[in-house]
Amino acid sequence: MAGTSPETLAREALGRFAGGSAPLNPLDEHAVASMSGLSLLDVERTAVRMGILPERYRRNTNTINLADQAVLLDSRVAMVGLGGLGGYVLESLARIGVGRIRAAEGDVFEASNLNRQLLSEERWLGVSKAAPAKERIPRINPAVELETVEAFLNAETVGPFLDGVDLVMDCLGGLDFRAPLQHAAAEAGIPMVTAAVAGWCGYVGAVAPGAPGPADLLPRSGGVEDEIGTPPPTVMLAASLQARECVRILLGGVAEQSVLLFDLADSTFETIRF
Repeated sequence: MAGTSPETLAREALGRFAGGSAPLNPLDEHAVASMSGLSLLDVERTAVRMGILPERYRRNTNTINLADQAVLLDSRVAMVGLGGLGGYVLESLARIGVGRIRAAEGDVFEASNLNRQLLSEERWLGVSKAAPAKERIPRINPAVELETVEAFLNAETVGPFLDGVDLVMDCLGGLDFRAPLQHAAAEAGIPMVTAAVAGWCGYVGAVAPGAPGPADLLPRSGGVEDEIGTPPPTVMLAASLQARECVRILLGGVAEQSVLLFDLADSTFETIRF
């Protein structure tokens, strides 16, 4: 109808799904978006505000309730790194329904990445790690709005990159930029979730703005992952724990001053508090 707002058109179209009378499947979302002119993300946000849970998130419940899903769809997360940790973190956040993700990565895929990095395939060797992310996420969850920056961040660019986000995910490899990223997050007043792996060992922690974090205790360069390797189970576990911390904090949890250490060689887990 002429003069009717896109959101009103979407609400009218979504009305038949209210009260669980019919499931809101992905094809229905696309139809509502096409008819109303809203983005898929805004269609899902409108649906959730109406008490309608899109079917793609059905298995999130009851662990994540409808109000939680609304928060996730409204959230903005910055990720630094789309390699081993970053690929799996991005996958988890997209599938769980984090609405907007901004990711920075300046590296290209090498053959040595194929053992553990979700986004790496032979066809992507020599190509920016951001390229398969831009291809994959719309196929997994096209409602998620992914913005990529194909560059390594530095002291001048990290501040603008973090502007307007709710949380930062440190998915870096090595140690060189971890401290600057932690300090930039602190200056922006944004909590950060960090992780690192080497061999069968790793750590995951959340850092509140201005609080000490793992980067304060580590060297400013180097890393041992190139020496002792990074088997895929270690990377997958650390990334899963990172994604869980991200969701917990987005839903109102506190970034506690602690780090979870794990060693898959002997299946040990230990929490250290600062």
